[in-house]
Amino acid sequence: MEKTLNRIHPVSDPEATYFLQVSWEKDLGTGFGILLSDGQCAWTGTVSEAEISREAADMEMNREKYVEELKKALVAVEESAGRYNFVIA
Repeated sequence: MEKTLNRIHPVSDPEATYFLQVSWEKDLGTGFGILLSDGQCAWTGTVSEAEISREAADMEMNREKYVEELKKALVAVEESAGRYNFVIA
């Protein structure tokens, strides 16, 4: 299993710091687990392969392209700084 951990500063609260961990088996396209923490509380969830396919279709985006965008937004946060905005609601 592969994992990444990135620090994010959501646009909804730029002074706050959150930690985003993403874990997956083969690649993000087969589904992944996600953990978000503000250092005091943590929230977890999973995204299935079917949910990824459904979201790509809803956005009218090629599935492979959608998975590449997921990788950029969730896994390579540091190198994608400024390109993706996170909102914590």
